[in-house]
Amino acid sequence: MKNYIKEHIDAFREENKNRARLLINCPDQPGIVAAISQFLAEHNANILESNQYSTNPKGGEFFIRLEFEMPQLKEKIATLEEDFKEIKEKFNMKATFKYVDQIKKVAVFVSKEPHCLLELLWEWQSGDLMADISLVVSNHETSREYVESLGIPYYYIPANKDIRNEVEEQQIKLLKEHDIDVIVLARYMQILTPNFVEVFKNKIINIHHSFLPAFIGAKPYERAYNRGVKLIGATSHYVTNDLDEGPIIEQDISRVDHRDNAEVMKKIGQSVERSVLARAVKWHLEDRIIVYGNKTIVF
Repeated sequence: MKNYIKEHIDAFREENKNRARLLINCPDQPGIVAAISQFLAEHNANILESNQYSTNPKGGEFFIRLEFEMPQLKEKIATLEEDFKEIKEKFNMKATFKYVDQIKKVAVFVSKEPHCLLELLWEWQSGDLMADISLVVSNHETSREYVESLGIPYYYIPANKDIRNEVEEQQIKLLKEHDIDVIVLARYMQILTPNFVEVFKNKIINIHHSFLPAFIGAKPYERAYNRGVKLIGATSHYVTNDLDEGPIIEQDISRVDHRDNAEVMKKIGQSVERSVLARAVKWHLEDRIIVYGNKTIVF
């Protein structure tokens, strides 16, 4: 299995070695798209996909994501980014080039419940989650056997509120050693400190077992049952220092009724959690998300 995944990733890299993405946001004004298109044409780049959005064409914020292909891209990266600085300054842009063959390194954090982790690993094995899952970190041993059977390192690091700072120092060191690009909290039931969040700003994706902003915090299914809700859901968001209030990436729901107790709701909810988290992670890996304030633009 490990060899199959490596071969699949190597093939993807080769196929996309000349492909890049450009993510931009700036004050909306005439001429932005024309300037970008002309720039790419002058650099012999072919635009394959373009999506744009404006909060308001009169004084709003403009967002655009382009995917393009350019012959011998690797040799031209430095020149491409240097030449684009003139346009960035002219339009006061925040702009980032992403290179498709640079597969992102992912760390998955998990506690006792493995359903979200297993979904990510299944998507990864099938080739639908194009990432390098570099390691799994857990405060329980529950998932070790399955993770290590796929050749992924598994780090058991006990954690609780009394040793949180020491634990996070160990985790940060580990993540930096592996040069991690994104952290996925696949039902990791520990609160992260402001220091940890700041080190990995907009790089931590969480799944919350509730349709936020309803039932923030612990035991949402029990509280949903007691409230008599008819819809339950899940929310994937970037982690900030405000608990469960970071920029939302994806949400979904499932219908329940009076016959469903808290345990049944939890099972239904876990199915929603798996799919919502997988979609959010995919969109991040595909550079489809621009964070703007406490919101996201998802192309």
